[in-house]
Amino acid sequence: MPPENVKVSVVMPCYREAGNIADVLKKVRNALDSAAGNFEIIVIDDGSPDETWKVLTECGDEIAELRAYRLSRNFGKELALTAGLEAAKGDIVIVMDGDGQHPPELIAEMLRVYREGGVDIVEATKVDRGKESLFSRISAGIFYRLWNKLSGFEMRGASDFKLLSRKAVDAYLAMDERAVFFRGMTAWLGFERAQVPFEVGERKAGASSWSVLRRVRLAVDGISGFSSLPLQLVTFAGLIFLAFSIIFAVYTIVLQMTGRSVSGFATVILLLLVIGSLLMISLGIIGIYLARIYDEIKHRPRYVIARSIDKTKEEKNV
Repeated sequence: MPPENVKVSVVMPCYREAGNIADVLKKVRNALDSAAGNFEIIVIDDGSPDETWKVLTECGDEIAELRAYRLSRNFGKELALTAGLEAAKGDIVIVMDGDGQHPPELIAEMLRVYREGGVDIVEATKVDRGKESLFSRISAGIFYRLWNKLSGFEMRGASDFKLLSRKAVDAYLAMDERAVFFRGMTAWLGFERAQVPFEVGERKAGASSWSVLRRVRLAVDGISGFSSLPLQLVTFAGLIFLAFSIIFAVYTIVLQMTGRSVSGFATVILLLLVIGSLLMISLGIIGIYLARIYDEIKHRPRYVIARSIDKTKEEKNV
């Protein structure tokens, strides 16, 4: 158990978790009661349209260590997680999901590894991905392989279930970005780290809110935020087509001079289609990076808190 003067914060972003959050909070509190002397539990309701906030309000009457915040709308899990990290006051911060798939029983083991290993980050890595569709497994595998190649950071089996020292949390919050990717940014930070394996649990209720569009957007943010290689690929593709154009031009001139030129309508159409497609894809890639720059220079708040529940169990409008 960490010393009494060492405070442990557990940060849990949640969205549409009315059927799970109460049970998860009880398990987290029980785990912290035996593993940490001084702790707080911070839950960020990411603008859930269901009864999640009502359940959190009721839990606040039973759990004195609970601090909850409701965002004014759905800002996305990554920004909700950031809001929780900014609110956390602990010397040690544990980040986990509010759907019950990150086992609270692992908290004690993560704290033990942190104390004995002298590390700043303890990562809970997935032994398997639990019950999910074949499409989700394939798309996740493709994304992580691509991300690993482009960024140079290994994230095989990575999850958002992590323990961070105060030093690591402060370093993360110093990256004042609007498009955040928690797993990638903690990998970028470096620091000494250790891993603890775990098996993904089953949801008690509800279903994942991660649609295909959300996954694609997160993948685009993750790749564009950590590698400029897609932009460089546009240049490489241009050079390849330039070389091809020179060769084709020389070939055409030779045919013309030898009187063997033939009608090349099909070839011209094919080249126009290929080059046009390349140009559209190139503009799309450039547009992704321009959009990131645009979002950053606007410098809007990353999230807006609408309501909160503090330690005195009084609900406040912000």
